[in-house]
Amino acid sequence: MTVDELPDNETGICIVRSHGMAPQKIKEIEDKGFEVVDLTCLDVKKVQQKAIQLAQEDFLVLILGKPEHPEVIAIKANAQIYSPNVYVIPDIKALNMITDKIKEHKKAGVVIQTTQKPELLQEIVTALLSIASELKVFNTICKSTSMRQREAKELAKTSELMVVVGSKKSANTTHLAEILSAITKTIHIETAEDLKGYQEIIKNVENIGVTAGASTPENIIKEVITELEKI
Repeated sequence: MTVDELPDNETGICIVRSHGMAPQKIKEIEDKGFEVVDLTCLDVKKVQQKAIQLAQEDFLVLILGKPEHPEVIAIKANAQIYSPNVYVIPDIKALNMITDKIKEHKKAGVVIQTTQKPELLQEIVTALLSIASELKVFNTICKSTSMRQREAKELAKTSELMVVVGSKKSANTTHLAEILSAITKTIHIETAEDLKGYQEIIKNVENIGVTAGASTPENIIKEVITELEKI
């Protein structure tokens, strides 16, 4: 069962999902008597540790990613224990809004959400080169995410249509769809059932490529491929 608030009069095991959680929240869970099982992804743990390191070394910490994403919220919470100078940067506009603070602080450190696009990192770092006196950058994009994006790009170059399978709430899946849509016609679906809305598009192409987000179950992918073959 997934919960947003813990009941006061119950005990049991509480699992921290792969995105991680704010340390304060974990303590609150423990204080209520629950046993905490921390299943935070090791790659996400690495980002948290790098953000903490930057905060401890008095760098102004820049977390590249979506402010509302659970992973980013947890990274920020970890870094803020050691410094108030922690900012989430979803795009170049957000960076421009704190240019004066960066110049004043002089030292800027960068980490990036594990499922973000490399292009965001490149754009922000390029801009920071002319702003920060001292710059430290950790490329914390998950290697499997980067590899999946590279392979999908190659597939898209030879496909008339790309089908991206996975949750529309998943950051790495939505980024994958965004990247591929710049190369060829792309649709993002969650299940084989969703293909019903794209039958005309599918019937009018010959080469179709299929890729999926990191958390998409194998059986869902197989069902999509089976349905595509039928169409």
